[in-house]
Amino acid sequence: MQHRRQLLQALAAGGLWSALSTAQAMGTRPLTPGLRSMKGTVRINGELGRAGQLVLVGDKVSTGPASEAVFVAGHNAFLLRDDSSVQLGYDDAGPVMQVPQGKVLAVFGPGRMRIDTPTVDAVIRGTGLYLEARATQVYFCLCYGTVDLAPVADPSQARSITTTHHDSPFTIGLDRSAPLIQAAPVIGHRDLELTMLEALVGRVPPFHGQPSMGY
Repeated sequence: MQHRRQLLQALAAGGLWSALSTAQAMGTRPLTPGLRSMKGTVRINGELGRAGQLVLVGDKVSTGPASEAVFVAGHNAFLLRDDSSVQLGYDDAGPVMQVPQGKVLAVFGPGRMRIDTPTVDAVIRGTGLYLEARATQVYFCLCYGTVDLAPVADPSQARSITTTHHDSPFTIGLDRSAPLIQAAPVIGHRDLELTMLEALVGRVPPFHGQPSMGY
């Protein structure tokens, strides 16, 4: 009981109370897709978003300064931090999430998803990840699961990475005079946030029951 109380207090302090409260009210059932919580300026396709608004294939979700958005699309849940942008779509092989800029924490259900960023193309299946995208470098933490990634600057350096609990975060750049993929520390996201996102789609993360990590 004490652990649960501490978890709820920490989530509330992080501005995620409304999303988790709704997930608890629904039990283990997935929530209706759409914007679950908002802070500051949140836009969908350039128009101001509203609570509960659906996020559909082809939609672009963006946040302004000091803003944040939590939304559910299908079996996937997303947390966008400030000055971030995500667009959901499809290519010939299946779903695609484009992240041209910003900070995104996301959890994904079964099935293939391609992640398109300025410096790396990644393919995941049922994972959790956090990334920070800038024009010349992307920070990428595969929180758990498997990812196949290919640096934009040199696809021949493609590799597959499997993690269980933030095991090997890295950055991917564009400068071919230096290693394109470099080890990095864990930054910018917390297990509490991953737990909240998974709860929104009726799941628990694979590290459930282990000591929480916070960054």
